[in-house]
Amino acid sequence: MANLHLIKLSVGTESVEDLAAWHKTKRAQGADGLPRHVTRMWPKREAELLDGGSIYWVIQGHVQCRQRIVRLDEVIGSDGIRRCAIVLDPELIRTTSARKRPFQGWRYLPGDDAPVDLPKGRQSDDTLPADLSAALADIGVL
Repeated sequence: MANLHLIKLSVGTESVEDLAAWHKTKRAQGADGLPRHVTRMWPKREAELLDGGSIYWVIQGHVQCRQRIVRLDEVIGSDGIRRCAIVLDPELIRTTSARKRPFQGWRYLPGDDAPVDLPKGRQSDDTLPADLSAALADIGVL
């Protein structure tokens, strides 16, 4: 696992399934069909992120999943402003739930602070409510 990741709020998303559905829309994809998130700021620590980093998604106040960062593409908006498209692997990997307060934009997330992936056999389990999952993770049950 990489030593550096990003963390970002998935605004307007109710569940991991909602995020997956959004990423399948043409609006969320680049010309290559891969999902991407366009942001104003270009990560200064690009090389570290591209060395196996992921974006961890905060959904309904809890980190619930991650996606591997494939590359960063330059996008010039209709306003002429340079932006960064964070191109993502389409696979959403569920993680243990971790509470996260709202914040704007994205933040760096050191690998040691990143929630761990759920075991492969549990990726498709019925999910617990985020608050219950986070409480169990806090006491070391999940």
